[in-house]
This record gives sequence, C-alpha cells and structure tokens, in this order.
Amino acid sequence: MTDRWVALLGVKGGPAIRPGSHMPTCTLLRIGDRTILVDAGLGAARAVCDQGVALRDIDLIVVTHLHSDHYLELGPLLHTAWTAGLTNPIPVIGPAGLSAYWGHFQRAMAFDIDLRIADEGRVPFSSLAALQVIAPGVIYRDGDLVIEAIRNHHPPITDSFALRLSDGDRTVVLSGDTAPFDGWDAFVTGADLLVHEAMLVAGVDAVIAGLSHSDPRLKDHILRSHTAAEEVGALAARTGVGTLALTHFVPDGLPGFGEAEWNKAVRNAWSGPLHIGRDGMRIDLS
Repeated sequence: MTDRWVALLGVKGGPAIRPGSHMPTCTLLRIGDRTILVDAGLGAARAVCDQGVALRDIDLIVVTHLHSDHYLELGPLLHTAWTAGLTNPIPVIGPAGLSAYWGHFQRAMAFDIDLRIADEGRVPFSSLAALQVIAPGVIYRDGDLVIEAIRNHHPPITDSFALRLSDGDRTVVLSGDTAPFDGWDAFVTGADLLVHEAMLVAGVDAVIAGLSHSDPRLKDHILRSHTAAEEVGALAARTGVGTLALTHFVPDGLPGFGEAEWNKAVRNAWSGPLHIGRDGMRIDLS
C-alpha cells in the first residue's frame, strides 16, 4: 500500500511562541511518492526530523506567503540539510520576494558557507534552493502528483495561496492563512482531507491582552485575514470533504480556549471526522 500521510508539524497561528504554546504552522506531506514541506516557520527542521524524515529527503518545499511564521526557518533548514549531506537542489516554490530572503540569508552566512566549502569539501550552497515563483494554477506536476494553487484572501498580503494536492487517488487541500473568499468552495470540494486554519473570535481579545503593547491594527488584521472556526465547519459540511483538520490556531495555548471550545465551534455545522491539530500529529491518508 502506498505510504500517504499528512503531518501537522506546528499548529500555532502567528510567529510568537510562549510557555504552553504550540510551534508556528508548517505541514509535511507524503503523497504521490513525494515528501513535501509546506511552509517553514520556526522549528520546522526539528519537526521534520521528528517525523522520521531526513532533511535531505525532502522533495519539494512550498511557501504559501511571506509572513515570518511561514518562512523564517527556510534558510536554516536548507543549511542544516546541506551540512547533513544534501547535494541535489530542492525545488522551492513561493512568492517572488522569497528570492531576496534567500540571497540575504546566504550573505549573512557567507563566512560559514565559504569556510565549509573550503575546509570540509561541501558542494556549493547557493544552488540547493531551486526557486520558482508561485502563481495561480498548476504549480507542480510529477507523475500522478499534481499540485494546484489558488490565491486566497489574507490582506494586506496579495501573494498568499492555498494548495490542492492530488495523486489521482487522494486529495488534500491546505488553506494557508485566509479569510473566506469567492472560489474557495469550488477549490475545496471533494477533498479527502481539508487542513484549515481556524480562529475563535472570542479569543482574539485575549491574544491582544497578552501582548506588551496594544494596537488596534493587530486585532483588525486578525479578524479580516483569518477564518472563524464556525465558518470552517460550515465550509467542510457544504463542500463534502472527507475529513477536517484544524491548524494555525488563534488563539493558541491560552486558558479557556482549549479543545472543547474548538470542537464546539466546528460542530455547529460539521459532524464528520475531525482532528484538532497538535504539533507532530500525523493523519493517515492510506
């Protein structure tokens, strides 16, 4: 039987971590005989290894958008894979601005990179990320595996994407960071697994209250750029997905906003299989 699974490496919404919180959102998939990392926030490298996957065995990396919790660790992950024996380029598909990050990372690490090439015989580092710019439509095709992208709604960022991955037998949709938008239902319909970000609106004030500064712009961003858990459940119900998994929790790790609250919100409309995500959770697709 083909080995197919989705691992929620980190399930926290936003870049900050604190005692009791999960790690920022990133996802590892094994589908179509390929190992695919979607986003690379803080902790991604360790989380991949905790799934029993060597960093040099990642076949493809996709970055959905350029918020730090989705690409902060891309450079360190590739550098660590390089020191662990990576010699072949890994396709990295993401927004156009990712090339600037990649160039700056190499310049910041130039002393170490040059030294390891000269002193340890490492292969050149710069070519290990084969960068491609993401755009709506099919972004990757290899054998039976097809990955499609759709521009989602995550203002003020325009280049923000959701993904649909299919190997001809199983289909997974990853929401990325998004509020509801036109065309989303059609993109999701029929997926065997929908991995969707989720927000408890009542918890947004608790997130703001926990910060050392208060600014109404952050609350406004959260509310207009993410999806309430009740709407996630309704979306899953009306699009006929097989299983729903929640990730990118807002809030995360705060008292009074635990698994029971997430279940209650989603179960208003969704009665099917449900995973309340946690760091390292693996969902079998086989």
